[in-house]
Amino acid sequence: MNSEETYVIVGASLAGATAAETLREDGFPGRIVLIGAETELPYERPPLSKSYLLGTAERATIYLHDEHWYGEKSVELMLGRRATRLDRRAHEVELDDGQRIGYNKLLLATGASPRRLRLPGGDLDGVHYLRRVEDSDRLRETIRGGGRVVVVGGGWIGLETAAAAREYGCDVTVIDPQPTPLLAALGSEMGEFFAGLHRQHGVDLRLGRSVTSLGGRGRVSSVTTDDGGEFPADAVIVGIGARPNTELAEQSGLSCDNGIVVDQSLRTDDPDVYAVGDVASSFSPLYGTQIRVEHWANALQGGPVAAKAMLGRQVTHDHLPYFFTDQYDLGMEFSGWLGTDGYDQLVTRGDVDGRAFHAFWLGDHRVIAGMHVNLWNDGVEPIQELIRSGRPVDPDRLADTSVPLIELLKA
Repeated sequence: MNSEETYVIVGASLAGATAAETLREDGFPGRIVLIGAETELPYERPPLSKSYLLGTAERATIYLHDEHWYGEKSVELMLGRRATRLDRRAHEVELDDGQRIGYNKLLLATGASPRRLRLPGGDLDGVHYLRRVEDSDRLRETIRGGGRVVVVGGGWIGLETAAAAREYGCDVTVIDPQPTPLLAALGSEMGEFFAGLHRQHGVDLRLGRSVTSLGGRGRVSSVTTDDGGEFPADAVIVGIGARPNTELAEQSGLSCDNGIVVDQSLRTDDPDVYAVGDVASSFSPLYGTQIRVEHWANALQGGPVAAKAMLGRQVTHDHLPYFFTDQYDLGMEFSGWLGTDGYDQLVTRGDVDGRAFHAFWLGDHRVIAGMHVNLWNDGVEPIQELIRSGRPVDPDRLADTSVPLIELLKA
C-alpha cells in the first residue's frame, strides 16, 4: 500500500461514504474517489419515508457529512456522474462523459432501484416512487395538502408512506396482492398486527387484490384492481420492492445472483473488486447462505467492513440483519432473518393490544428473528443475543414477562 494507490468507490451512498471514512481512519494514504449519480452529498435514506417526509426533520440532518469534511479528508467527490462501464482488465471505470478513472481497488455500492409498475397508466403524472431525496420532496408537496392517495404495495415503503399521508390528512387506500401486509418480511400474524394498526388510523386496506391499470388524462385520477374495483386517486405511491443495480457488475462478468455475489468479507470473484449495501448478496456465516439485505444497518455496518477488506484485513461481515420502522405512534426494531424455509412458531411477549411487546420467530425451537414494539428500554440487543446463541428456548418461558430475557440466555 502506498500514497500512489487509488481506491474508487462507485456509489456516493451511506455504504460508500462510510467505506471512504473508514479508509482514512485506518490510515489509507492514497487517492479516494467517491462517484455518485445523484448531485446530493451522501445521505441516509430512512428519513425519506419517515421524519423528513413528515417535515419533522430538516434536510441538513440527513447528510452524513458536510462538503467541507470531504475536502478535509481528501475524498474526491464526483457527484452527478454515472459509472457506465467497468473494465476489470485495465482496472478502469468509465463515466457517462467518457472519462476513465483507474483503480487499484474498487468498491461497488450502487444500491437498488424501485421496481416499476408496468401497467397501463403507469407513466402518468402523479405516480410516485420513493428512493431519492427529491422523490421525498415531491411526495411531501403532494400529500401535505390532503387528498386521495392510493398506495400500491403493502411493504415497508408502502406502509410508512401511507402513515405519513394519513398524518397529513389524506384519504388513503393500500392495495396489495397478499392476504396481509408485510407477509414476506414478518409472516401472517405480525402482518395482521400492522394491518390492524393502519385500519385503526383510517386506512382502507384492499388485500388479496392486484392493480390492473391506472386511469387519467395526463395525470393519474384512479386505480383499477383485478376484481373490478376502481379507486379515485389524486396521487399514487408505488412500493412494490427494489432491484439491485448490478449492471456494471454484469457487464464486466462478475458473478451476480439477486445482487453482486460476494463472500463474507464482501469480496467479489475479482480480488480487486468488492461490493456492499443493497446491491451485494453476501455470504452469512451465521445462516450459511447468501443474503441480500436492503436496509440502512446493512449499509452502515457493511461500509467499514468493505474498507478494511480492501486494506487487506481479515474481516467478516457477520452483523445480523436489522431494520426499524416508525408509523404513527409506533416504533419497532427487528433483527434476524426468516430465511427461505420460514419459521415454525411465533411467540409474543407483552401487551400486543397495547402495542408494547416482543415477538420472536422460532425455527427448530431456536430464535431466528425477533422484534420489539415500543420497548425502547430493552432495545434489540437481547433479541440479537438470543439469535446468536443458537440455543433452544422454552416458548412458554420466552412468552413469560416475569422471566428476564437474560435468564433465557443463561439457560
